[in-house]
Amino acid sequence: MRLTTKGRFAVTAMLDLALREQKGPVTLAGISERQQISLSYLEQLFGKLRRNSLVDSVRGPGGGYCLARPVADISVADIITAVDEPLDATQCGGKENCLEDNKRCMTHDLWSDLNRTIYEYLASVTLATLIEKQRTACASTQATSECVLHDKRKSTQEHQALA
Repeated sequence: MRLTTKGRFAVTAMLDLALREQKGPVTLAGISERQQISLSYLEQLFGKLRRNSLVDSVRGPGGGYCLARPVADISVADIITAVDEPLDATQCGGKENCLEDNKRCMTHDLWSDLNRTIYEYLASVTLATLIEKQRTACASTQATSECVLHDKRKSTQEHQALA
């Protein structure tokens, strides 16, 4: 099982949005620049997030996206499932037809239990939790407020360019 780029980018973009929305709607172009995620990819992700009532769009000048619910009410599991990201460690996709004769494999229950545990953990982590962790990490490094606002990928790329 692996969490693909789709799920990771959706969570990253939603955290970026959550950190900035108090100043008004956040543009996808801004998220794209800060997090180094393709704008067209973000448009696809945010279409799914909007259809699943996790974000609201604001049209016109000064428009962008806002969260549709409080940060404490949006879990990582909500985000990942909204963008159609499967969280499944079974070989059969949960259909119990792991073997050639359409029977379940000996370890099917193990992988099903792992799926449930992962989902329960991701459901317990909210955007509020991630915001607090991000702010705590930045405070402990005594960094500027920009620490909260930028993904490490950009900092790493800038550091490599300077070397």
